[in-house]
Amino acid sequence: MATVVELTDSNFSETIKEGVTLVDFWAPWCGPCMMQGPIVERVAEKVGDKAKVAKVNVDEAQRAAAELGIRAIPTVIVFKDGKPVEQFVGVTPEAKLISAIDKAQ
Repeated sequence: MATVVELTDSNFSETIKEGVTLVDFWAPWCGPCMMQGPIVERVAEKVGDKAKVAKVNVDEAQRAAAELGIRAIPTVIVFKDGKPVEQFVGVTPEAKLISAIDKAQ
């Protein structure tokens, strides 16, 4: 079973630098983020080894969020070899996220 990886400022760049990675930027006090979390977990289960799925708590990993210009959460970004290829702001449906991962392959 695929798991969602917690990213920090120290492991963010290393984790996203190869392959496709979907990253959910969130915070524990954010209501819509609480709705996005289970969606991201289902995406991780469905995509399996096709892509890494990760979460970034913007309160704890402020540098990563600032470098990417994250202004609203939840924000989900799909990276391909370290470069952002697609970004979603607000609660995003599972099918849309899986489609973005497939496109980035």
